[in-house]
Amino acid sequence: MDQSYVINATNIKKHFKNFTLDVPEFKLPEGFATALIGENGAGKTTLLNILTGIRLDYEGQIRYFDKYSETDLNNIPDVKERIGYTGTDNYYLPHWTVGQIEDISSILFDRFHPDKFRKYCNDLAMFGPAGFDKSKKVNALSDGTKTKLMLANVLARDTDLLIMDEPASPLDPLMRDKLCELIREYINSGENKTVFFSTHNISDMESVTDYAIIMEQGKIVEQGFVEDLKEKYIVVKGEKEDIEKVRPILYTMSQSNYGFEGICLSEDLDKLAGLDIVTETPSLFKISVNVMKKNSLIK
Repeated sequence: MDQSYVINATNIKKHFKNFTLDVPEFKLPEGFATALIGENGAGKTTLLNILTGIRLDYEGQIRYFDKYSETDLNNIPDVKERIGYTGTDNYYLPHWTVGQIEDISSILFDRFHPDKFRKYCNDLAMFGPAGFDKSKKVNALSDGTKTKLMLANVLARDTDLLIMDEPASPLDPLMRDKLCELIREYINSGENKTVFFSTHNISDMESVTDYAIIMEQGKIVEQGFVEDLKEKYIVVKGEKEDIEKVRPILYTMSQSNYGFEGICLSEDLDKLAGLDIVTETPSLFKISVNVMKKNSLIK
């Protein structure tokens, strides 16, 4: 089956003084939840800001829904109606009330539903047992509650693509679990709904991730559907005396007085034949950490 993509980008580059984002090809699969994984400073936010039209000073070409260009993103209302975005910056003015945000969103977006907005605010327990409070000001909210407000706002719109920059970071464990639930509900709410979110720690979001893109030092260093990545890599554990034998074969390795543990490509497993090893399927978290470690300046 041919895979469709909601975003196709080529030759994306952005140069800073001490950092360069360089993405020769980027494709976001339609109908899935995709995680953009990378340590702080890997270039995740820069890439998202380019893809969402927040940053315009870049090289490259972008197409949305196999139909619109990056110029259309800012000039054709239908494109913006179809894309929802939440970022790490607080883009609500501090003195705005929740009621004013509701009113402004109704003006800006034809497909914004105030009733849904209020429902999501209550579902996310933004105001406690008292329920929806339109008089509450943004500057009176905690960072986690501000994130809930942004989520409620964007989920109250009828969109086809939801893009979120580090949505889980300010949330407590219970709310991170709720976020995963909301993402899956969004994916299942209509045909070809797509979610794209960034994170520097995939462990809390792994259960909802279908496709993963791993970034390091401004480049995409690995990507694929999670189940395919779990077949591509394998965890290997063994005895201390075999460390030097396996070191050239393992992708990365940690060791202790008792032995070693590392990841290698599944296709290289036969090179370890004859050694006393144990293998297991890696988690996406373990794959991500090891891929980032191999490509990081931090050793």
